[in-house]
Amino acid sequence: MTPYTAHPTAIIDQGAEIGANTRIWHWVHVCSGAQIGADCSLGQNVFVGNRVRIGDNVKIQNNVAVYDNVTLEDDVFCGPSMVFTNVYNPRSHVSRKHEYRDTVVRRGATLGANCTIVCGVTIGEYAFVAAGAVVNRDVKPYALIAGVPAKQIGWVSAHGERLDLPVSGDGEARCPATATRYRLVGDKLTLQEN
Repeated sequence: MTPYTAHPTAIIDQGAEIGANTRIWHWVHVCSGAQIGADCSLGQNVFVGNRVRIGDNVKIQNNVAVYDNVTLEDDVFCGPSMVFTNVYNPRSHVSRKHEYRDTVVRRGATLGANCTIVCGVTIGEYAFVAAGAVVNRDVKPYALIAGVPAKQIGWVSAHGERLDLPVSGDGEARCPATATRYRLVGDKLTLQEN
């Protein structure tokens, strides 16, 4: 008996490591080298490559392909049909598997529906990537980014609420949902002790 739940249409290759209470839905394919943590949810038509590491409590919505060299830390949310890449300059007639670039999505980050994450970037913890954004450079922790190409338009709390702070400068704000305090110094946001 497996510690996870998989729909009968899912393909789980032998050797894949999947944590307890993870739910795998219709027409998902998990490759043999994948490592998936506990309490995750993989929506319909998700693909997980061989050299992929997924932490605990990760939610991957329908139609997402998590390609080789992508790491998703704990509590990451991947919105429907968002896209990862792993080759920077693909050509059908040129094999570049040895050139895969690592992409890391830090703890608690949200990747909105239909956004694209160009390979080789790091998305900071609790960052929020808006739907449809194209990310082609690193994203700071707690940053709210949007657009094509994506640029920072604000800050969000760990709870996912927009903070009343400028993109850069100095200031303090509280999360409207939890009252947790955040302090901005220059272009770095830090969580403060309450």
